[in-house]
Amino acid sequence: MAIKRHQSLQEFSRDHHQGLLLCWKIKIGLSNGIAVDRIKLYVNWFYDNHILEHFQLEEKYMFPVLGNKHPLITRALEEHILLETLFKDTSEIENTLTVLHVKLKEHIRFEERILFNEIQNIATKEQLEDIEKFHTNNKFADNFNDIFWK
Repeated sequence: MAIKRHQSLQEFSRDHHQGLLLCWKIKIGLSNGIAVDRIKLYVNWFYDNHILEHFQLEEKYMFPVLGNKHPLITRALEEHILLETLFKDTSEIENTLTVLHVKLKEHIRFEERILFNEIQNIATKEQLEDIEKFHTNNKFADNFNDIFWK
């Protein structure tokens, strides 16, 4: 059954869709024997241009709805730290990419299926309006310099 996402959280869900596509691209690249340095270049670009801002917006505007001591927020913050570590890791790139694609996918599924539902159920109208106001409706711009996943 599809989850009905509140309008104010829809841009975050669109970001998550792009994150799931990143996971797919990593998986395809690895399974097709693409040089890990090529995949890592794209992953670094994606982190710098999309993930960092996404995490910052969630942490600043969404997570305070439940509070940083809430168990779901604690989990999300711990996962953000783990994911940032994986994105920045330059040792054992192939292993790191394998773990990253699994952990990022799990994190996105957790936020979409559990955390966002809790936030949209608890948040006040004003909080939802604030969340929406601070995540602009920018169309996703991909990096097509090296389309290793094709």
